[in-house]
Amino acid sequence: MKKLDERKKGFEGKFIRDQDLEFKILARRNKYLGVWAAERLRITGDAVEVYCKEVIKADMEEAGDMDVFRKVRTDFDEKNVAVTDEELRQYMDQFLLQAKEEIIGKDSI
Repeated sequence: MKKLDERKKGFEGKFIRDQDLEFKILARRNKYLGVWAAERLRITGDAVEVYCKEVIKADMEEAGDMDVFRKVRTDFDEKNVAVTDEELRQYMDQFLLQAKEEIIGKDSI
């Protein structure tokens, strides 16, 4: 019984570490996306950091990426920025890979 308890604690610990890692990766991806989007929205100076925080915060609204996608898509539409949905998704994927490489290393992907 003791081994089962130890194994359970091990799985729980791994789950917590994995969740923490995923959060860090997504937050970094969203920061990169925010910087990229801010450039296209012609946001400059300290407002870039504020916008990045808005993009990161948008990811807390619901599970998955749609909340972040919707936030940036809406901002682009309001400012008439010509970026297609496909391009936006490609950049989200590219920044996700970049964040994973930086946080967990290239060999782990």
